Amino acid sequence: MTETATEPAKKSSLTASRGGAAGDKVFSGLALAAGVVILMVLAFVAIFLVVESLPALWPEVFSDEESIESADTFWQYVWPLMAGTLIASIIAILLATPVAVGIALYISHYAPKSVATPVGYVIDLLAAIPSVVFGAWGMTTLAGGVVPIYKWLHEYLGWIPLFGGDAGNTGRALLTSAIVLAVMILPIITSLCREIFIQTPKLHEEAALALGATRWEMIKMTVFPFARAGIISSIMLGLGRALGETMAVTLVLSPGIFSWSIITSGRNATIPSEIALNFPEAFGMRQSELIAAGLMLFIITLVVNMIARWIVNRHKEFSGAN
Repeated sequence: MTETATEPAKKSSLTASRGGAAGDKVFSGLALAAGVVILMVLAFVAIFLVVESLPALWPEVFSDEESIESADTFWQYVWPLMAGTLIASIIAILLATPVAVGIALYISHYAPKSVATPVGYVIDLLAAIPSVVFGAWGMTTLAGGVVPIYKWLHEYLGWIPLFGGDAGNTGRALLTSAIVLAVMILPIITSLCREIFIQTPKLHEEAALALGATRWEMIKMTVFPFARAGIISSIMLGLGRALGETMAVTLVLSPGIFSWSIITSGRNATIPSEIALNFPEAFGMRQSELIAAGLMLFIITLVVNMIARWIVNRHKEFSGAN
C-alpha cells in the first residue's frame, strides 16, 4: 500500500519538473529573441544613420550634386549644435540631481507615510506630463520670470563666457531650456532613487543607529554606499532624456545668431530641436546634414551610456573586493 501510494506522487512531481523545464526553455527562448530584436533594431538604426549621413560627411565621394559642399562646412554647422546639446543637458543634470536625491531621501527616510505617499504620487504624475506642456510653460512663464536673474548674472559675472553677451528681454536662452529639462528629468531620477533607497537593508540602518549615528550619518554610512550604482544609473537615464528632448527645447529657444553664452536669447539650438525645425522641409544635401547631426547625437548618447555602464560595473567590482 505504501509503495502504491507514493508512485502517483513521484509521477506528479516528475511531470511538474518536466513542465517547469519546458516553461523555462520557452521563456529563455522568448527572452533571447527579445534581446536579438533590440540589437537588430539598434544595428538597423545605426546603419541607416551612417548611410544617409555619408553625403554630408564625405560629399566629395558620396554626393552627386552639382554644387558639392565641403565636409568642413558640415562640421562648422554641427559643432555648435553638439555644444548646445551637451551644455543644456549637463546644466539640467547639475540642477536636477541634488533636488531629486533630496526629494527621494525625504520620501524614503524622513517623511511620515501619510505625507510620503501623496508626494510620491505627485512626482509620478509629474513624469506623465507631455513635454510640449513643459515647453509652453517655459516659453510663456519661466522665460519672462528669469530675465532679471539673467541681467544680474551678466552684470556681475559677465567676465565668464557663459554669462557674457546681452541677456535680452525675452529670456528664451539656453539656460531657460536647461531649467525646463531639469524639471522634466526630475521625476525620473527621483522615482528611481526612491526605490533604491527603500531597498537599503534595514539591518544595516538599525546597526548604524544602534552605534549612535544620527539619521543623516546613518544615510551617509549605509544608504548612499548601497545606492551609489543605482544613483549613477538614474542620473544617466535622466541625461539620456535631456539629450534627446525635442519639443520643450524647440518651444523655449528663439531663432538668432549662435552664442556660447547661456543667457543670451540667441540660437543656441540643440540637435533634436534643429532636426525638428528643419527636417520636414529638408531634401538633398540639407537632409543628409540633419541626419548626420542625428548620427552625432546617437554617438553621444551611446558614449554616455557606455561610460555610465563602466562606472556602475567598476563600483560593483570595488564593492565586491571590499
